[in-house]
Amino acid sequence: MNHNVLTETTFNSFDLPEPLLEGLRFANFTYCTPIQQVALPLVLQGLDLAGQAQTGTGKTAAFLVALFKTLLTHPGTQDRKHPRALVIAPTRELAIQIANDARQLGQFTGFKISLVYGGTDYRQQLAEVSDGADILIGTPGRLIDFYKQKLFRLDRIEVVVLDEADRMFDLGFIKDIRFLLRRMPKPNKRQSLLFSATLSYRVLELAYEHMNNPQLVRIEPERVTARSVLQLAFYPSNEQKSSLLIGLLREKNPERCMIFVNTKKAAEQLKLCLSANGFNPGVLSGDVPQKKRQNLLRQFQGEGLRILIATDVAARGLHIPDVTHVFNFDLPQDVEDYVHRIGRTARLGNSGEAISLVCEEYVYSLPEIEDFVGHKLPMTPLRADLLPEIQKPRKHHSGHAPKKKPVSGKNHGNSNMNGRPRRRKGSKKTAKPNTQIIRTDTTSQ
Repeated sequence: MNHNVLTETTFNSFDLPEPLLEGLRFANFTYCTPIQQVALPLVLQGLDLAGQAQTGTGKTAAFLVALFKTLLTHPGTQDRKHPRALVIAPTRELAIQIANDARQLGQFTGFKISLVYGGTDYRQQLAEVSDGADILIGTPGRLIDFYKQKLFRLDRIEVVVLDEADRMFDLGFIKDIRFLLRRMPKPNKRQSLLFSATLSYRVLELAYEHMNNPQLVRIEPERVTARSVLQLAFYPSNEQKSSLLIGLLREKNPERCMIFVNTKKAAEQLKLCLSANGFNPGVLSGDVPQKKRQNLLRQFQGEGLRILIATDVAARGLHIPDVTHVFNFDLPQDVEDYVHRIGRTARLGNSGEAISLVCEEYVYSLPEIEDFVGHKLPMTPLRADLLPEIQKPRKHHSGHAPKKKPVSGKNHGNSNMNGRPRRRKGSKKTAKPNTQIIRTDTTSQ
């Protein structure tokens, strides 16, 4: 089924319990986004759903509304010893974000919500889960850890949600996901909701194996990237990149911006450079300890931090409001990562800028990116005033100055451990049965 136009739909138009409507009103949720408008009529009937939608489109609220409706209309047991609903997320940040949204929307429902994830607060989380919860949200590893300690059972699960399913594959969690799903009631005895940025064959295989005749819904904007994102590209040499970025930061003076790089080493080098030139950036990468990651995100979402340098660990699943600019200091090597990166700005109807520095090292990715998004990235001329003289980072304590010349592509190797990651070769095709394809001009990617 194809729809070219979606009329506005309010949450009040659905038959939702009053405690849930009260939470929606408190969160200022009035009109449904396209994914909510299409998914809710299906999931509120109790049907299983596999939905394709980018982050920032409102899919979290879609599955939370369905989850709360099910639990409110089927009272179930009141002992809370074992969860009635389970939400599985691939990353700690996404799990935290989902739990925050759930506590806001469900604050009048009386349900107890527990959050578990790896890397920190082990004893605190263990104690909380031991006390029981109606809704359990977490990452696969910590969930399995606590399950094997028999802190809870999964045979009473009424609703299970898999968020960012494609990311589960990327991070190697699929065996863990299957472990958890096989210990729940059979697919026809529970409701299963799956959301993914792409419904590839591997995601659909998971859906058909562990779900009950899932309805497939794809939200396809007319353009892969949001129309409200102004996309620009500069073509500096490797040696000009740092100077150009500093010139752009001074000219744009962004209220809140993210700068993406391809490696942790590049993130640390860029932080040193920006710090030497009067900026105070934070760095979010895979080896940052969990408490520091959470502190960085709190500062970035507040007023304490305006610039966040990130590797692609932060490119998906994070909802950070009011990011005005995204800079691709390194052009991504995976075409989908370009869309996910620039999707950090212009969220939920806001506007934003995405500026890519297409250097000699990563220019080879450009044709594939332009083919994927369906248009050329507008080339912007390099002006002299955008290339200021900059201060070099201070020398290290060993007495050796940091290398001035960026590492060339030939030294990066081909492994994921050092330098350029291998390209993914996943299929973009999707199955046709029970599929609704919704093409809409939404700008809330």
